[in-house]
Amino acid sequence: MAGGPPKALLSSGPHSLRDMPHPLAVSSSEEAVGGDSTPSPDLLVARSFGDKDLILPNGGTPAGTSSPASSSSLLNRLQLDDEIDGETRDLFVTVDDPKKHVCTMETYITYRITTKSTRVEFDLPEYSVRRRYQDFDWLRSKLEESQPTHLIPPLPEKFVVKGVVDRFSEEFVETRRKALDKFLKRITDHPVLSFNEHFNVFLTAKDLNAYRKQGIALLTRVGESVKHVTGGYKLRSRPLEFAAIGEYLDTFALKLGTIDRIAQRIIKEEIEYLVELREYGPVYSTWSALEGELAEPLEGVSACIGNCSTALEELTDDMTEDFLPVLREYILYSDSMKSVLKKRDQVQAEYEAKLEAMALRKEDRPKVPADVEKCQDRVECFNADLKADMERWQNNKRQDFRQLLMGLADKNIQYYEKCLMAWESIIPLLQEKQEAK
Repeated sequence: MAGGPPKALLSSGPHSLRDMPHPLAVSSSEEAVGGDSTPSPDLLVARSFGDKDLILPNGGTPAGTSSPASSSSLLNRLQLDDEIDGETRDLFVTVDDPKKHVCTMETYITYRITTKSTRVEFDLPEYSVRRRYQDFDWLRSKLEESQPTHLIPPLPEKFVVKGVVDRFSEEFVETRRKALDKFLKRITDHPVLSFNEHFNVFLTAKDLNAYRKQGIALLTRVGESVKHVTGGYKLRSRPLEFAAIGEYLDTFALKLGTIDRIAQRIIKEEIEYLVELREYGPVYSTWSALEGELAEPLEGVSACIGNCSTALEELTDDMTEDFLPVLREYILYSDSMKSVLKKRDQVQAEYEAKLEAMALRKEDRPKVPADVEKCQDRVECFNADLKADMERWQNNKRQDFRQLLMGLADKNIQYYEKCLMAWESIIPLLQEKQEAK
Protein backbone atom coordinates (compact mmCIF):
# COMPACT_ATOMS: atom_id res chain seq x y z
CA MET A 1 0.00 0.00 0.00
CA ALA A 2 1.10 3.54 -0.66
CA GLY A 3 1.90 6.01 2.08
CA GLY A 4 -0.75 8.08 3.83
CA PRO A 5 -3.11 7.68 6.74
CA PRO A 6 -4.97 4.37 6.99
CA LYS A 7 -8.25 4.54 5.16
CA ALA A 8 -11.60 3.94 6.83
CA LEU A 9 -12.71 0.38 6.41
CA LEU A 10 -15.42 -0.37 3.91
CA SER A 11 -19.01 -0.89 4.96
CA SER A 12 -21.56 -2.70 2.88
CA GLY A 13 -23.72 0.42 3.06
CA PRO A 14 -26.56 0.47 0.56
CA HIS A 15 -24.67 -1.70 -1.92
CA SER A 16 -25.21 -5.40 -2.48
CA LEU A 17 -22.57 -7.64 -0.95
CA ARG A 18 -22.06 -9.21 -4.35
CA ASP A 19 -20.79 -5.87 -5.67
CA MET A 20 -18.15 -5.51 -2.95
CA PRO A 21 -14.60 -6.40 -4.08
CA HIS A 22 -12.53 -8.52 -1.76
CA PRO A 23 -10.41 -6.07 0.28
CA LEU A 24 -7.16 -7.89 -0.39
CA ALA A 25 -7.76 -7.44 -4.12
CA VAL A 26 -7.92 -3.62 -3.95
CA SER A 27 -5.55 -2.08 -6.46
CA SER A 28 -2.90 0.47 -5.60
CA SER A 29 -4.82 3.15 -7.51
CA GLU A 30 -7.53 3.02 -4.85
CA GLU A 31 -5.21 3.70 -1.97
CA ALA A 32 -5.97 7.39 -2.00
CA VAL A 33 -9.41 6.80 -0.47
CA GLY A 34 -9.56 8.50 2.89
CA GLY A 35 -7.41 11.52 1.99
CA ASP A 36 -5.97 13.28 4.99
CA SER A 37 -8.84 12.50 7.33
CA THR A 38 -8.07 11.15 10.80
CA PRO A 39 -8.49 7.37 10.96
CA SER A 40 -11.42 6.28 13.06
CA PRO A 41 -11.13 3.29 15.35
CA ASP A 42 -14.81 2.62 14.86
CA LEU A 43 -13.77 1.12 11.53
CA LEU A 44 -17.18 0.78 9.95
CA VAL A 45 -20.13 2.95 9.11
CA ALA A 46 -22.98 1.30 10.93
CA ARG A 47 -25.95 0.10 8.98
CA SER A 48 -29.39 0.47 10.44
CA PHE A 49 -31.45 -2.62 11.10
CA GLY A 50 -35.18 -2.21 11.47
CA ASP A 51 -35.59 -4.88 14.11
CA LYS A 52 -33.71 -7.41 16.14
CA ASP A 53 -34.00 -10.17 13.55
CA LEU A 54 -31.14 -9.62 11.16
CA ILE A 55 -32.20 -9.60 7.52
CA LEU A 56 -29.29 -9.47 5.11
CA PRO A 57 -29.63 -9.18 1.33
CA ASN A 58 -30.46 -12.48 -0.32
CA GLY A 59 -28.89 -11.76 -3.66
CA GLY A 60 -25.78 -13.88 -3.15
CA THR A 61 -25.26 -17.23 -4.77
CA PRO A 62 -27.00 -19.70 -2.44
CA ALA A 63 -25.29 -22.88 -1.45
CA GLY A 64 -26.88 -26.16 -2.38
CA THR A 65 -28.78 -27.79 0.39
CA SER A 66 -29.58 -31.35 1.26
CA SER A 67 -32.44 -30.95 3.66
CA PRO A 68 -34.47 -33.98 4.62
CA ALA A 69 -36.31 -34.94 1.46
CA SER A 70 -39.97 -35.85 1.42
CA SER A 71 -41.82 -37.61 -1.39
CA SER A 72 -45.16 -36.44 -0.07
CA SER A 73 -47.62 -34.72 -2.38
CA LEU A 74 -47.70 -31.57 -0.27
CA LEU A 75 -43.94 -31.09 -0.38
CA ASN A 76 -43.86 -31.84 -4.09
CA ARG A 77 -46.30 -29.00 -4.63
CA LEU A 78 -44.00 -26.59 -2.82
CA GLN A 79 -42.30 -24.28 -5.32
CA LEU A 80 -39.34 -22.54 -3.75
CA ASP A 81 -38.93 -19.09 -5.24
CA ASP A 82 -35.22 -19.13 -4.58
CA GLU A 83 -34.07 -22.48 -5.88
CA ILE A 84 -30.67 -22.62 -7.50
CA ASP A 85 -30.90 -22.31 -11.26
CA GLY A 86 -28.34 -22.09 -13.93
CA GLU A 87 -25.48 -22.83 -11.56
CA THR A 88 -22.90 -25.02 -13.26
CA ARG A 89 -21.44 -27.54 -10.87
CA ASP A 90 -18.07 -29.11 -11.44
CA LEU A 91 -17.68 -30.99 -8.14
CA PHE A 92 -19.96 -33.70 -6.74
CA VAL A 93 -19.32 -35.51 -3.45
CA THR A 94 -21.39 -38.23 -1.78
CA VAL A 95 -21.05 -40.18 1.47
CA ASP A 96 -22.43 -43.73 1.55
CA ASP A 97 -21.69 -47.41 2.28
CA PRO A 98 -20.88 -47.30 6.03
CA LYS A 99 -18.83 -50.29 7.21
CA LYS A 100 -17.99 -51.48 10.70
CA HIS A 101 -14.35 -52.30 11.48
CA VAL A 102 -13.48 -54.39 14.52
CA CYS A 103 -9.85 -54.19 15.61
CA THR A 104 -8.00 -55.32 18.70
CA MET A 105 -7.89 -51.85 20.22
CA GLU A 106 -11.04 -50.27 18.85
CA THR A 107 -14.20 -50.61 16.82
CA TYR A 108 -15.18 -47.87 14.39
CA ILE A 109 -17.23 -47.04 11.29
CA THR A 110 -15.84 -45.88 7.94
CA TYR A 111 -17.78 -44.26 5.10
CA ARG A 112 -17.13 -44.30 1.38
CA ILE A 113 -16.48 -40.83 -0.09
CA THR A 114 -17.10 -40.69 -3.84
CA THR A 115 -15.92 -37.61 -5.72
CA LYS A 116 -16.59 -36.67 -9.33
CA SER A 117 -15.09 -33.51 -10.76
CA THR A 118 -13.92 -31.77 -13.93
CA ARG A 119 -11.68 -29.32 -12.07
CA VAL A 120 -8.05 -29.10 -13.08
CA GLU A 121 -7.03 -29.47 -9.42
CA PHE A 122 -8.02 -33.13 -9.62
CA ASP A 123 -5.81 -35.51 -11.58
CA LEU A 124 -8.64 -37.99 -12.13
CA PRO A 125 -12.33 -37.48 -12.94
CA GLU A 126 -13.45 -39.75 -10.10
CA TYR A 127 -12.14 -40.83 -6.68
CA SER A 128 -13.38 -43.25 -4.05
CA VAL A 129 -11.84 -43.32 -0.58
CA ARG A 130 -12.93 -44.41 2.88
CA ARG A 131 -12.92 -42.09 5.89
CA ARG A 132 -13.91 -42.35 9.55
CA TYR A 133 -15.33 -39.63 11.78
CA GLN A 134 -11.95 -38.44 13.07
CA ASP A 135 -10.88 -37.81 9.46
CA PHE A 136 -13.82 -35.46 9.02
CA ASP A 137 -12.80 -33.79 12.26
CA TRP A 138 -9.26 -33.36 10.91
CA LEU A 139 -10.63 -31.74 7.75
CA ARG A 140 -12.74 -29.27 9.69
CA SER A 141 -9.78 -28.30 11.91
CA LYS A 142 -7.64 -27.70 8.83
CA LEU A 143 -10.33 -25.56 7.24
CA GLU A 144 -10.57 -23.46 10.39
CA GLU A 145 -6.78 -23.00 10.42
CA SER A 146 -6.38 -22.13 6.76
CA GLN A 147 -9.64 -20.19 6.24
CA PRO A 148 -10.19 -18.35 9.54
CA THR A 149 -12.29 -15.59 7.95
CA HIS A 150 -14.91 -18.05 6.65
CA LEU A 151 -17.78 -19.89 8.28
CA ILE A 152 -16.92 -23.60 8.43
CA PRO A 153 -19.95 -25.93 8.39
CA PRO A 154 -20.42 -27.89 11.64
CA LEU A 155 -19.90 -31.61 12.03
CA PRO A 156 -22.49 -33.81 13.75
CA GLU A 157 -21.75 -34.25 17.44
CA LYS A 158 -19.07 -36.83 18.11
CA PHE A 159 -20.84 -38.55 20.96
CA VAL A 160 -24.09 -40.45 20.92
CA VAL A 161 -27.18 -38.34 20.40
CA LYS A 162 -29.66 -38.19 23.27
CA GLY A 163 -31.85 -41.26 23.43
CA VAL A 164 -29.46 -43.36 21.32
CA VAL A 165 -27.46 -45.93 23.22
CA ASP A 166 -25.78 -47.97 20.50
CA ARG A 167 -23.57 -45.84 18.26
CA PHE A 168 -23.16 -48.84 15.96
CA SER A 169 -26.88 -49.33 15.40
CA GLU A 170 -28.19 -48.97 11.86
CA GLU A 171 -30.32 -45.96 12.82
CA PHE A 172 -27.47 -44.05 14.42
CA VAL A 173 -24.99 -44.85 11.64
CA GLU A 174 -27.48 -43.75 8.98
CA THR A 175 -28.25 -40.51 10.82
CA ARG A 176 -24.53 -39.76 11.05
CA ARG A 177 -23.97 -40.67 7.40
CA LYS A 178 -26.61 -38.16 6.33
CA ALA A 179 -25.03 -35.47 8.52
CA LEU A 180 -21.53 -36.16 7.17
CA ASP A 181 -22.86 -36.11 3.62
CA LYS A 182 -24.46 -32.72 4.26
CA PHE A 183 -21.21 -31.44 5.83
CA LEU A 184 -19.24 -32.26 2.67
CA LYS A 185 -21.94 -30.87 0.39
CA ARG A 186 -21.87 -27.57 2.30
CA ILE A 187 -18.12 -27.36 1.66
CA THR A 188 -18.49 -28.46 -1.96
CA ASP A 189 -20.97 -25.66 -2.64
CA HIS A 190 -18.78 -22.97 -1.06
CA PRO A 191 -16.86 -20.85 -3.61
CA VAL A 192 -13.72 -20.70 -1.43
CA LEU A 193 -13.72 -23.76 0.85
CA SER A 194 -14.27 -26.15 -2.05
CA PHE A 195 -10.86 -25.13 -3.49
CA ASN A 196 -9.00 -25.62 -0.21
CA GLU A 197 -5.93 -27.87 -0.52
CA HIS A 198 -6.85 -29.86 2.60
CA PHE A 199 -10.29 -30.58 1.17
CA ASN A 200 -8.63 -31.86 -2.00
CA VAL A 201 -6.38 -34.15 0.06
CA PHE A 202 -9.36 -35.40 2.08
CA LEU A 203 -11.23 -36.35 -1.09
CA THR A 204 -8.36 -37.94 -3.00
CA ALA A 205 -5.62 -39.31 -0.71
CA LYS A 206 -5.70 -43.06 -0.23
CA ASP A 207 -3.71 -42.79 2.99
CA LEU A 208 -4.81 -39.73 4.90
CA ASN A 209 -2.65 -40.62 7.90
CA ALA A 210 0.46 -39.60 5.96
CA TYR A 211 -0.88 -36.05 5.74
CA ARG A 212 -2.18 -35.98 9.30
CA LYS A 213 1.27 -36.81 10.65
CA GLN A 214 2.82 -33.80 8.95
CA GLY A 215 1.39 -31.62 11.70
CA ILE A 216 0.21 -28.09 11.11
CA ALA A 217 0.43 -27.26 7.42
CA LEU A 218 1.30 -23.87 6.03
CA LEU A 219 -1.56 -21.43 6.49
CA THR A 220 -2.64 -18.72 4.14
CA ARG A 221 -1.31 -15.22 4.70
CA VAL A 222 -4.50 -14.13 6.37
CA GLY A 223 -4.79 -17.34 8.36
CA GLU A 224 -1.24 -17.10 9.61
CA SER A 225 -1.80 -13.53 10.74
CA VAL A 226 -4.98 -14.37 12.61
CA LYS A 227 -3.31 -17.31 14.29
CA HIS A 228 -0.83 -14.97 15.94
CA VAL A 229 -3.44 -12.64 17.41
CA THR A 230 -2.86 -13.06 21.12
CA GLY A 231 -6.25 -11.93 22.31
CA GLY A 232 -4.62 -9.45 24.66
CA TYR A 233 -6.37 -6.58 22.90
CA LYS A 234 -9.76 -5.39 24.09
CA LEU A 235 -12.38 -4.40 21.55
CA ARG A 236 -14.08 -1.08 22.21
CA SER A 237 -17.35 -2.03 20.52
CA ARG A 238 -18.55 -4.06 17.58
CA PRO A 239 -19.76 -2.15 14.54
CA LEU A 240 -23.55 -2.13 14.60
CA GLU A 241 -24.04 -4.54 11.73
CA PHE A 242 -21.84 -7.18 13.37
CA ALA A 243 -23.42 -6.50 16.77
CA ALA A 244 -26.79 -7.16 15.11
CA ILE A 245 -25.47 -10.44 13.71
CA GLY A 246 -24.29 -11.47 17.18
CA GLU A 247 -27.64 -10.62 18.78
CA TYR A 248 -29.51 -12.47 16.07
CA LEU A 249 -27.37 -15.59 16.50
CA ASP A 250 -27.90 -15.58 20.28
CA THR A 251 -31.67 -15.34 19.90
CA PHE A 252 -31.74 -17.83 17.02
CA ALA A 253 -29.77 -20.46 18.99
CA LEU A 254 -31.96 -19.90 22.07
CA LYS A 255 -35.18 -20.42 20.09
CA LEU A 256 -33.87 -23.52 18.32
CA GLY A 257 -32.60 -24.96 21.59
CA THR A 258 -36.04 -24.54 23.14
CA ILE A 259 -37.75 -26.14 20.13
CA ASP A 260 -35.24 -29.01 20.23
CA ARG A 261 -35.89 -29.73 23.92
CA ILE A 262 -39.67 -29.58 23.53
CA ALA A 263 -39.59 -31.71 20.39
CA GLN A 264 -37.56 -34.35 22.22
CA ARG A 265 -40.09 -34.39 25.05
CA ILE A 266 -42.94 -34.74 22.54
CA ILE A 267 -41.18 -37.65 20.84
CA LYS A 268 -40.56 -39.31 24.20
CA GLU A 269 -44.25 -38.96 25.14
CA GLU A 270 -45.32 -40.26 21.71
CA ILE A 271 -43.12 -43.33 22.18
CA GLU A 272 -44.67 -43.94 25.60
CA TYR A 273 -48.13 -43.49 24.09
CA LEU A 274 -47.17 -45.93 21.34
CA VAL A 275 -46.31 -48.56 23.93
CA GLU A 276 -49.75 -48.08 25.52
CA LEU A 277 -51.50 -48.33 22.15
CA ARG A 278 -49.76 -51.61 21.38
CA GLU A 279 -51.06 -53.04 24.64
CA TYR A 280 -54.48 -51.42 24.22
CA GLY A 281 -55.42 -52.80 20.79
CA PRO A 282 -55.00 -56.54 21.47
CA VAL A 283 -57.36 -56.30 24.46
CA TYR A 284 -60.27 -55.70 22.06
CA SER A 285 -59.19 -58.68 19.99
CA THR A 286 -59.14 -61.07 22.96
CA TRP A 287 -62.44 -59.66 24.18
CA SER A 288 -64.07 -60.39 20.80
CA ALA A 289 -63.60 -64.12 21.40
CA LEU A 290 -66.14 -63.90 24.23
CA GLU A 291 -68.75 -62.08 22.22
CA GLY A 292 -71.08 -63.03 19.41
CA GLU A 293 -72.51 -60.09 17.52
CA LEU A 294 -69.87 -57.71 18.91
CA ALA A 295 -66.97 -59.88 17.75
CA GLU A 296 -66.54 -58.24 14.34
CA PRO A 297 -66.78 -54.62 15.57
CA LEU A 298 -64.35 -55.39 18.39
CA GLU A 299 -61.88 -56.90 15.92
CA GLY A 300 -62.35 -53.77 13.83
CA VAL A 301 -61.44 -51.52 16.78
CA SER A 302 -58.37 -53.65 17.46
CA ALA A 303 -57.25 -53.35 13.84
CA CYS A 304 -57.98 -49.61 13.88
CA ILE A 305 -55.77 -49.08 16.93
CA GLY A 306 -53.06 -51.16 15.26
CA ASN A 307 -53.17 -48.93 12.17
CA CYS A 308 -52.99 -45.81 14.35
CA SER A 309 -49.97 -47.30 16.15
CA THR A 310 -48.18 -47.85 12.84
CA ALA A 311 -48.93 -44.30 11.72
CA LEU A 312 -47.65 -42.87 15.00
CA GLU A 313 -44.46 -44.91 14.77
CA GLU A 314 -43.82 -43.51 11.28
CA LEU A 315 -44.40 -39.97 12.55
CA THR A 316 -41.97 -40.33 15.47
CA ASP A 317 -39.35 -41.88 13.16
CA ASP A 318 -39.65 -38.93 10.78
CA MET A 319 -39.29 -36.47 13.66
CA THR A 320 -36.22 -38.29 14.98
CA GLU A 321 -34.48 -38.85 11.64
CA ASP A 322 -35.40 -35.68 9.74
CA PHE A 323 -36.56 -32.89 12.06
CA LEU A 324 -34.21 -33.05 15.05
CA PRO A 325 -30.94 -33.37 13.05
CA VAL A 326 -31.66 -30.14 11.17
CA LEU A 327 -32.31 -28.29 14.44
CA ARG A 328 -29.04 -29.55 15.90
CA GLU A 329 -27.08 -28.68 12.76
CA TYR A 330 -28.25 -25.08 12.87
CA ILE A 331 -27.60 -24.78 16.60
CA LEU A 332 -24.02 -25.87 15.90
CA TYR A 333 -23.93 -23.54 12.88
CA SER A 334 -24.71 -20.56 15.12
CA ASP A 335 -21.81 -21.56 17.38
CA SER A 336 -19.50 -21.67 14.36
CA MET A 337 -20.61 -18.22 13.26
CA LYS A 338 -20.06 -16.83 16.76
CA SER A 339 -16.53 -18.26 16.68
CA VAL A 340 -15.76 -16.40 13.43
CA LEU A 341 -17.25 -13.21 14.90
CA LYS A 342 -14.96 -13.57 17.90
CA LYS A 343 -11.89 -13.93 15.66
CA ARG A 344 -12.97 -10.86 13.74
CA ASP A 345 -13.32 -8.91 16.99
CA GLN A 346 -9.80 -9.88 18.02
CA VAL A 347 -8.34 -8.61 14.76
CA GLN A 348 -10.30 -5.36 14.99
CA ALA A 349 -9.13 -4.89 18.61
CA GLU A 350 -5.54 -5.39 17.48
CA TYR A 351 -6.01 -2.80 14.73
CA GLU A 352 -7.51 -0.28 17.18
CA ALA A 353 -4.58 -0.81 19.54
CA LYS A 354 -2.07 -0.22 16.74
CA LEU A 355 -3.86 2.97 15.69
CA GLU A 356 -3.79 4.27 19.27
CA ALA A 357 -0.11 3.41 19.62
CA MET A 358 0.65 5.22 16.37
CA ALA A 359 -1.29 8.29 17.55
CA LEU A 360 0.53 8.37 20.91
CA ARG A 361 3.91 8.49 19.19
CA LYS A 362 2.86 11.85 17.72
CA GLU A 363 5.23 11.50 14.86
CA ASP A 364 4.51 13.25 11.59
CA ARG A 365 5.34 10.34 9.39
CA PRO A 366 3.67 10.29 5.97
CA LYS A 367 3.91 6.53 5.71
CA VAL A 368 1.73 4.17 7.72
CA PRO A 369 3.68 1.31 9.34
CA ALA A 370 3.44 -1.97 7.46
CA ASP A 371 2.04 -3.85 10.45
CA VAL A 372 -0.88 -1.39 10.66
CA GLU A 373 -1.60 -1.83 6.96
CA LYS A 374 -1.55 -5.61 7.29
CA CYS A 375 -3.85 -5.49 10.28
CA GLN A 376 -6.24 -3.24 8.39
CA ASP A 377 -6.25 -5.70 5.49
CA ARG A 378 -7.10 -8.53 7.88
CA VAL A 379 -10.07 -6.64 9.31
CA GLU A 380 -11.35 -5.80 5.84
CA CYS A 381 -10.94 -9.41 4.78
CA PHE A 382 -12.87 -10.62 7.83
CA ASN A 383 -15.64 -8.09 7.19
CA ALA A 384 -16.13 -9.03 3.54
CA ASP A 385 -15.88 -12.81 4.04
CA LEU A 386 -18.06 -12.86 7.14
CA LYS A 387 -20.84 -10.85 5.52
CA ALA A 388 -20.74 -12.95 2.35
CA ASP A 389 -20.90 -16.19 4.37
CA MET A 390 -23.71 -14.80 6.53
CA GLU A 391 -25.70 -14.01 3.40
CA ARG A 392 -25.08 -17.50 2.05
CA TRP A 393 -26.04 -19.03 5.41
CA GLN A 394 -29.29 -17.04 5.49
CA ASN A 395 -30.16 -18.33 2.02
CA ASN A 396 -29.47 -21.92 3.07
CA LYS A 397 -31.42 -21.49 6.29
CA ARG A 398 -34.46 -20.07 4.54
CA GLN A 399 -34.58 -22.95 2.05
CA ASP A 400 -33.81 -25.64 4.63
CA PHE A 401 -36.46 -24.56 7.10
CA ARG A 402 -39.15 -23.93 4.52
CA GLN A 403 -38.58 -27.45 3.23
CA LEU A 404 -38.31 -28.89 6.74
CA LEU A 405 -41.49 -27.25 8.04
CA MET A 406 -43.43 -28.16 4.91
CA GLY A 407 -42.32 -31.75 5.36
CA LEU A 408 -43.28 -31.64 9.04
CA ALA A 409 -46.76 -30.33 8.16
CA ASP A 410 -47.18 -32.98 5.48
CA LYS A 411 -46.13 -35.82 7.81
CA ASN A 412 -48.61 -34.68 10.44
CA ILE A 413 -51.38 -34.42 7.85
CA GLN A 414 -50.61 -37.95 6.69
CA TYR A 415 -50.66 -39.21 10.27
CA TYR A 416 -54.06 -37.74 11.07
CA GLU A 417 -55.48 -38.83 7.71
CA LYS A 418 -54.41 -42.44 8.40
CA CYS A 419 -55.97 -42.29 11.86
CA LEU A 420 -59.17 -40.80 10.44
CA MET A 421 -59.40 -43.51 7.76
CA ALA A 422 -58.79 -46.20 10.38
CA TRP A 423 -61.60 -45.00 12.64
CA GLU A 424 -64.00 -44.38 9.75
CA SER A 425 -63.45 -47.97 8.60
CA ILE A 426 -65.26 -49.44 11.64
CA ILE A 427 -68.38 -47.27 11.30
CA PRO A 428 -69.94 -49.51 8.59
CA LEU A 429 -69.44 -52.53 10.85
CA LEU A 430 -71.44 -50.90 13.63
CA GLN A 431 -74.13 -49.63 11.24
CA GLU A 432 -74.62 -53.11 9.77
CA LYS A 433 -75.32 -54.51 13.25
CA GLN A 434 -77.85 -51.78 13.94
CA GLU A 435 -79.66 -52.36 10.63
CA ALA A 436 -79.75 -56.12 11.28
CA LYS A 437 -81.74 -55.48 14.44
